[in-house]
Amino acid sequence: MASEASSLVWTTAPPKRGAVAFASLFAIESFARALISTVVSVQAHDLLQSSQKVSVLFTCVSLAVLTSTLMLPLVFRYVPRRWLYTGGVGGLILASIAFATDVLPGQVAGMYLRNVGAATLNIALALYILDHIRKADLVRSEPLRLAFSAASWTIGPFLGVWLYETYGPWAPQLLCIAACCLVVVFFWYLRLNDHPIIRAARSKPQSPWKNIGRFVSQPRLRLAWIIAFGRSCFWTTFFVYGSLLMIEGNLGKEASGLLISLSQLGLIMAYLAGRMSERIGVRKVIAGSYAVAALAVIGAGFAGTAQPLVAAICLLIGSIANSALDGVGGIPYLRSVRAHERPQMTGVYRSYIDLSDLLPSLIYSFVLLAFPLGSVFYILGAWLAIVGLVAWRYLPRSM
Repeated sequence: MASEASSLVWTTAPPKRGAVAFASLFAIESFARALISTVVSVQAHDLLQSSQKVSVLFTCVSLAVLTSTLMLPLVFRYVPRRWLYTGGVGGLILASIAFATDVLPGQVAGMYLRNVGAATLNIALALYILDHIRKADLVRSEPLRLAFSAASWTIGPFLGVWLYETYGPWAPQLLCIAACCLVVVFFWYLRLNDHPIIRAARSKPQSPWKNIGRFVSQPRLRLAWIIAFGRSCFWTTFFVYGSLLMIEGNLGKEASGLLISLSQLGLIMAYLAGRMSERIGVRKVIAGSYAVAALAVIGAGFAGTAQPLVAAICLLIGSIANSALDGVGGIPYLRSVRAHERPQMTGVYRSYIDLSDLLPSLIYSFVLLAFPLGSVFYILGAWLAIVGLVAWRYLPRSM
């Protein structure tokens, strides 16, 4: 009741909080994150001058982020969700300020703040979507949300690197801060409220370890996490090591931004995958997309830095397949989580992003001590093939 009493009093009816509203909010937020998505790895390479050292840096930051984000469900119990979403945007703004210093401590702080801020936004938005979108409509609303963000992720990565190269470290960060301000304005315009079931759940506090145990005890949630983890491993490797491959293949920093931007044109596949899933089922789309992505990244590994253009083409094919996964890959979780456990289980589920930042970079750090950069894509391809087989074997045929 206290949080309701402290809410702003509005004199007009709130706007419709449907799929289009959430897709629009996500698109603006995506632009803020996309602007510096490639700048992060390019700037880290400029500071450290080594792909292996960049991998170690990402590993250390990801470990710190994972520890922090596992505590987020506790924070969501005590702090109104609208303020946490706003705070997540604030984290992105502080990250931009840290990145703009263009020194190693600022790089570390920026990476940490950006990832924790993104985690907060991800959990809050997922809970709002579960509150306002019926489960039966998720197969349409989720691909629509990804399709709306296609322009953001197509324009943002290349624009960010171009601004970084042309005007210096402050340029992309200032534009990112402006986009973050727009996110806050649109979010508060929507006037989103917590679902009453979620509010009631706050009276039953649980430790992060109990939440993890509860999550792991549910087979459907375990399977949903593995599917999400696999597709996130692709994007982590693609954004960081795909960019480094372009740089070490002597195509230049702007080529890395162009690669990332071109890959996001494939986000239209998120919408098409949703339509396809309505006809042939989510299971077939997920397993088939994993198979294509696995073959594509293995091809990129064969090409390596010796044939960076061929590697880029293979990675773009993989990105199209993974975009289809983005459209429907979250549906197994959204259809499986129980309403009264949403805040706790969503916090644990969201750990797939942090672990996909941590585990691949940790493995690649050791691999790159003895093998060339292209070898990381062999490892990724094998993992994607395994996840595809698991999805084909264990996802219900009716899904």
